[in-house]
Amino acid sequence: MIIVNLDVMMAKRKMSLNTLSEKVGITLANLSILKNNKAKAVRFTTLDAICKALDCDVSDILSFEPDRE
Repeated sequence: MIIVNLDVMMAKRKMSLNTLSEKVGITLANLSILKNNKAKAVRFTTLDAICKALDCDVSDILSFEPDRE
C-alpha cells in the first residue's frame, strides 16, 4: 500500500493547505483527497509541483507499506 505523508511535510514546512494549493495550482478538494490518502492516482507533474513547493523529495511524501494479510 502506498502511504501519502503530505500532511507531515506540510507541517514540517509550516505550510497550509490553502498556500500549497495556490503554489501547486490544484484545487483544495483534490489536494485534500491526496493529503487524506483517498487518492487512487496522482500525476507526476502534480508530484513534481508539490515537491518544488515543499522543497522535498518524492520519498518524503510517498512511502510503501506491504499489505497485511
